[in-house]
Amino acid sequence: MFPIIPANSESALKNQEGIFGFGDDGSVCDITNLVSDAGVVAADVTGVGTARDGLAGCEYGNDKGIFGFGATPTYVSTTNLVSNAGVVGSDVTGVGTIRYNLAACGYGEDKGIFGYGFDAASYASMTNLVSNAGVVAGDVTGVGTNRYYLAACEYGDDKGIFGFGNDGQGSLHTAGMTNLVTNLGVVGSDVAAVGTARMALAACSYGEDKGIFGFGKDTTYTAVTNLVSNTGVIAADVTGVGSARRFLTACEYGDDKGIFGFGFDGSGNLSLTNLVSNVGVVATDQAATTGTARRGIAACSFN
Repeated sequence: MFPIIPANSESALKNQEGIFGFGDDGSVCDITNLVSDAGVVAADVTGVGTARDGLAGCEYGNDKGIFGFGATPTYVSTTNLVSNAGVVGSDVTGVGTIRYNLAACGYGEDKGIFGYGFDAASYASMTNLVSNAGVVAGDVTGVGTNRYYLAACEYGDDKGIFGFGNDGQGSLHTAGMTNLVTNLGVVGSDVAAVGTARMALAACSYGEDKGIFGFGKDTTYTAVTNLVSNTGVIAADVTGVGSARRFLTACEYGDDKGIFGFGFDGSGNLSLTNLVSNVGVVATDQAATTGTARRGIAACSFN
């Protein structure tokens, strides 16, 4: 006899839906757009919380999410929790160093981590852990190269990875390294990355235990992607599919798939998306969504 799995169990519902939030549409905003379990992006939802861009988002508690940090344009460490129904909560007073253009990902199956960024004076590598109740902890001394404009995602079901970025050594100086995060939230030292060094890219998980980094800018805008194995190994460049752009974001949906969305292509803000299959294949551009085109946006999954 087959076991009965409760409808709200982690096995039945894990990263089923997603949410894109905040960003810059000409000025900072707090708009959100839900992503269905089929990868369909919904119309704008009137925002809750401080309008900002350059923030990050990740999952926590198995079925909820959190947006945090960013610039209003004043740098903040404010966070906003996302319920398992995709409802964004009001501002929570920030904990940790204020900064923007950082990254975040889940770890330990039900917790999250914010890391790196620019703190208004210097490039940073400190991290802030997120408990399974959505509580953000104080700064943890950073490990690895100080940088911003990086990306992060989960892999191996309970671990995470920060990758790429700009280390501040010049306007176009990109960083081609990664830092693995254990299932206890401990960040490892720099690992030389495989693939094109770039910044302002995005990353998400797919296939339940793997990840993908995609898009961004090196000396030019790109749509190249790099797959992450379930042991945290970065693969060589995969020829890009979709519009080359930066300042986009990504999240999981449908339990084992991903979606890249929004961004800036050098001419203007975008609202188009690219779906990622459960084997890591990126699809061509989806027709512009009903959401407001913007950049400097964040995303996470929920439910």
